[in-house]
Amino acid sequence: MATWNSRGLRGSTLEDMVNRTNEKYAEAGLALIQKIPTPITPIKMDKEHRQITLAYFEQKSTVDYIGAVQGIPVCFDAKECAVDTFSLQNIHPHQVDFMERFEKQGGISFFLIYYSHRDTLYYLPLEMLLFFWNRAKEGGRKSFRYEELNPDYFLPRKQGILVPYLDALKKDLEDRAE
Repeated sequence: MATWNSRGLRGSTLEDMVNRTNEKYAEAGLALIQKIPTPITPIKMDKEHRQITLAYFEQKSTVDYIGAVQGIPVCFDAKECAVDTFSLQNIHPHQVDFMERFEKQGGISFFLIYYSHRDTLYYLPLEMLLFFWNRAKEGGRKSFRYEELNPDYFLPRKQGILVPYLDALKKDLEDRAE
């Protein structure tokens, strides 16, 4: 059973940026994306500050976000990475399974990765993740390097949008159509 306390706010920078981006996209009528809360059961409470100080996860979470972009169902997970090598241990088999099943239903699944040490954002299509995932399952690297990523999916800075993933989603859709 996983507990929540020692890992603190890991990943919260990217999550905050994605949440604010999703608000902008919703205001503009471009997308409706919802953060999926991870169900937890509190174990220890700080009654004075009304905060949970220790809890366990009730069930495995699937993805961080789910919704629709211009009628297209999407689901994605947001991950932060502080080095150039992204360990596949950061992604769980049940997440990959959910994303594959989501795509079989006509949706689009992807990961947003924030390379914090580079201040760089990356859109990782599920197909690319599956290449790395299957390579690891066949005895290859259990990670992927920054240099292995397709340069077309790095997210450029965009005025007013912190994580401009819609352009990369459009490219992903175009690449799938080819």
